[in-house]
Amino acid sequence: MKTLALFGGALLALPALGGAVEELFDRVDESLTLSAFDDRWRARLSGLLDLEGYFFQQPTPGLLNTAGDRLFAPRLTLFLDTQFGPHLYAFAQSRLDRGFDPGDGPARARLDEYAIRFTPGDDGRFRLQAGKFAAVTGNWNARHLSWDNPFINAPLPYENVTTIFDREAPARAADFVHGLNEPKYEYNPVAWGPAYGTGLSASGQLGRFDYAAEMKNTSLSARPESWDATEIGFGHPTFSGRMGFRPGPEWNLGISGSAGPYLRPEAATMLPAGRGVGDYREWVVAQDLRFEWHRLQLWAEVYEARFEVPRVGEADTLAYYIEAKYKFTPRFFGALRWNQQLFGTVPNGVGGRVAWDRDLWRVDLAAGYRFTAHTQLKLQYGFQQETVGPHRSGSSVAAQFTVRF
Repeated sequence: MKTLALFGGALLALPALGGAVEELFDRVDESLTLSAFDDRWRARLSGLLDLEGYFFQQPTPGLLNTAGDRLFAPRLTLFLDTQFGPHLYAFAQSRLDRGFDPGDGPARARLDEYAIRFTPGDDGRFRLQAGKFAAVTGNWNARHLSWDNPFINAPLPYENVTTIFDREAPARAADFVHGLNEPKYEYNPVAWGPAYGTGLSASGQLGRFDYAAEMKNTSLSARPESWDATEIGFGHPTFSGRMGFRPGPEWNLGISGSAGPYLRPEAATMLPAGRGVGDYREWVVAQDLRFEWHRLQLWAEVYEARFEVPRVGEADTLAYYIEAKYKFTPRFFGALRWNQQLFGTVPNGVGGRVAWDRDLWRVDLAAGYRFTAHTQLKLQYGFQQETVGPHRSGSSVAAQFTVRF
């Protein structure tokens, strides 16, 4: 309680200290920026310090990896951006936290992103990138960091765990329908967060159109342990892309696609004779929308996914969300998000067909306040309800304080 009181007192003092805090961070920014060779080489170190707390009802919501009903998850994220002349750019992102998805484990350091980008021209028509980086699909990946995301967690398509299991193959259809009885975190969503796979991408803008295409070592649903090329090679790559259209300054519309194997190598020994992990793919078609008008921002995405499951067949699901953010003042904003996921049917092993997972919806409500250009507080409430089966429901409360430098 004493720690919470000190933390709350510090937050209340921030507005009064706003000028001094801004001056301090401005000096920090200057000290973390270097240049040489007549400013043709520039490097900048920046970061985010996130202090997150969660309170929830079991089962654990989303990708939180804990058996309890509360979790404190601090995170330090460091970014290194380097520009070599007008055409070559490199970046890296490292984290110190309790797991890529908040969990009970000890704090560990990790390199999440690193890439080099070559832009041969000055008009932005073509860029070539190689390394480990977020997927090009959809519009949430471009704003998933804590300072840019109006919520604390991800939309449903990026974190709702399904009965897809990438480490094993079901021995029969009934095993898949009833689940493999593994801990929840062992299963996969349609897209695992920003999907920091390793590979190559090409992107650019052509008038009102923008495009991006990539080849990665893993599917969108792959877990974080699979993202490194040293863990999963390029024997069975995934190909993804997005085409965007901006009819006006307020709008950005896009369509994405992805196809690639989703099973990990250890599942190979459990597959039918003569089949390999490359024979079972995740197929995704997604549509996205962004609209900005004065103080209002809207985002929406629809993910239609199909998993080819050994001994079962095609397992289809549709997941979507609609998200709105409104700035009441330059510092205070509110956000509302509606999420839903629906599941198709598969053979049940006894001559019939059943849904392969439970349909559900979730509503998220958040409020945020920026004390300064470098400090932000967000509060969030979420409620989730299954619409079939036992109709399980649960609520969660989360808080996040962010320092940007």
